[in-house]
Amino acid sequence: MRRILYLTAALAMITTPAAAQNSPEAERVRAVLAATPLIDGHNDLPWQVAGRWNGDARQLDVTQDLAQLDPPMHTDIARLRAGGVGGQFWSVYVPASLDGPRAAVQVMRQIDLVRELVRRHPDVFAMAYTADDIERAHAEGRIASLIGMEGGNALDNSLGVLRSFQALGVRYITLTHSQNLDWADASTDAAAHDGLTPFGVAVVREMNRLGMLVDLSHVSEATMNDALDATRAPVIFSHSSAFALDDHPRNVPDAVLRRVAENGGVVMVTFVPVFISQEIRDWSRARAAENERLMAQWPDRGTADDAAVEAALAAWEAEHPQPIATLSQVADHIEHVRDVAGADHVGLGGDFDGIETTVEGLNGVEDYPTLLEELARRGWSDEDLALLAGGNMLRVMRRVEAVAAELADEPANYATLEELDGAAE
Repeated sequence: MRRILYLTAALAMITTPAAAQNSPEAERVRAVLAATPLIDGHNDLPWQVAGRWNGDARQLDVTQDLAQLDPPMHTDIARLRAGGVGGQFWSVYVPASLDGPRAAVQVMRQIDLVRELVRRHPDVFAMAYTADDIERAHAEGRIASLIGMEGGNALDNSLGVLRSFQALGVRYITLTHSQNLDWADASTDAAAHDGLTPFGVAVVREMNRLGMLVDLSHVSEATMNDALDATRAPVIFSHSSAFALDDHPRNVPDAVLRRVAENGGVVMVTFVPVFISQEIRDWSRARAAENERLMAQWPDRGTADDAAVEAALAAWEAEHPQPIATLSQVADHIEHVRDVAGADHVGLGGDFDGIETTVEGLNGVEDYPTLLEELARRGWSDEDLALLAGGNMLRVMRRVEAVAAELADEPANYATLEELDGAAE
């Protein structure tokens, strides 16, 4: 009886715009999200605290409507409830410009913030480390809170530090962020290693042994393939979309999508406008070219010349307004991943509070049901909607946990970067 009451309460929390509340699609989605936790792969709320309030968690009040801030935030309790969110990977992000102890400290501060968020609101959030934890929290009407670490630079080239982060509750690591590491190439940097080095392979295999999800968002295509070669467990892309629909290097090529299906992993489609809209991608290229052209006119520019460049670029933008990414385009990416990799290999990773501009129709965490309703209108079955919402992620987590159990007798790896890759020249 208690479980039934919790599920009824969870269903009632899921809201949609008034005009659509009684549509067949809205009713279907409410039922799906009452039975299956919607698990989002990436939310940067902790980084917002670092950026807005210098890391002071006391300044964050998620009981308020944080959409009213300037600029607005995308996440608060009311909107998480409205969006039917049942599990959230909170990103503990570290800028690529930081490394070593500074990066590790930044990550630990954000881990502390996630724990404080849960401590303050135990009726709303529950810390989670396993698939069973997520399902238990969902049955209790709470939002499972997991920790995903964005940026392997915080490991300081140490497998011991990797193990320490796992002990602190980190359940996935995005191998790189925007810049290459000593052992892995990023998608938005010039290739240095052609993928993973031997130490990078050791990182992946130690994560397998520990039961950590290997996250391939942000890595180069060569790194994606090397990680898929090395891993003994399914991988994830916590917040990436389809390269075939938008040729941004942060997106996943079809050849890799097919390998993800073979691997058993999941691609969690993100809502970043420039990763969703090829028109925005092309506009961004044109804007960068115009900026470069303007800067070339003043190679030794001073403050007044900088102002002239900014004014000229603003005039160009007025004549060439940025296109708008739409919810329908996000649905197109989801369907492309499904069509290439299969319905068992697609999920959701919004990157809310990590983006400045949102997709039209996906303004915050409250809008997940609207996206699922669009897919329902396109003919998606309730079973496939449940897989997308969270079923696929639960399956991947359980397999990752099973692989760790199979490897439990393997000793920890203490090899160093120098031992595996050779001393730096």
